[in-house]
Amino acid sequence: MRLIFMGTPDFSVSALDALREAGHEIACVYTQPPRPAGRGKKPRPSPVQARAEALGLPVRHPVSLKSAEEQAAFRALGAEAAVVVAYGLILPQAVLDATARGCFNIHASLLPRWRGAAPIQRAIMAGDAETGVCIMQMEAGLDTGPVLLREAVEIGPADTAGTLHDRLSELGARLIVDAIAQIDQLAPQVQPETGVTYAEKIDKAEARVDWTRPAVEIDRQIRGLSPFPGAWAEVGGERVKLLLSEPADGQGEPGDVLDDGLKIACGEGAVRLLRLQRAGKGPMDARDFLRGFAIKTGDRLT
Repeated sequence: MRLIFMGTPDFSVSALDALREAGHEIACVYTQPPRPAGRGKKPRPSPVQARAEALGLPVRHPVSLKSAEEQAAFRALGAEAAVVVAYGLILPQAVLDATARGCFNIHASLLPRWRGAAPIQRAIMAGDAETGVCIMQMEAGLDTGPVLLREAVEIGPADTAGTLHDRLSELGARLIVDAIAQIDQLAPQVQPETGVTYAEKIDKAEARVDWTRPAVEIDRQIRGLSPFPGAWAEVGGERVKLLLSEPADGQGEPGDVLDDGLKIACGEGAVRLLRLQRAGKGPMDARDFLRGFAIKTGDRLT
């Protein structure tokens, strides 16, 4: 099938590769424009742009698809369908209608739960036992279209947004190839009106840990925000990212360090910090972190 591919972050790259490997023709890759990054703030292409260029595929990165010129250029590609994976721009109705079969979206949740921008993080932070991927026929609403294929995966007690991201990216790549191969046999399922939740974009204000909350909630916050933006706390006046944890037995004043192995008291119970990161340093397991940063029993995290 002749396809247009639309995606931006790392999550989308697996699907682009899978579609190419399955023999589909990628007429063009659409992605977000390069953004300033790094110390020099030089424009950096998105992961999808970098991969597309490495594959020799044509790339476009318009700031909007609302103009008649952009919509005409999209139609002129003569694609049979578009595949959309975390693209980051709203598709006007003229774009949704521009190909013979429409636009198919890979969404990282079990719709209608967690429509919106941050379904992976929100599923972990809410304590969901499972999530998954849906292949959806796109329409004008926010992730409201009928679902063609879905597959669930378990969220384990050690899963972070990072580990779940990687599993769902690979699953989405496999499912989109399956969906296109079976496109004439699949019966789209309208999403139910019950069970709708919205995965709001992560606000950096959510990242600071409030130690008065129950340990189970803090553990989900730490894992759900890892590796980015990273939950954090202040230790001796220094901001430290908390990247992995687990609930632990223990009690004390919220934020108190209960032992020399980074067990921290919460409003209910305690968490043990397993992976941390200081500013300007790489992530470290707790044992390595403690070699260069003294945190002892009786100290307090704020």
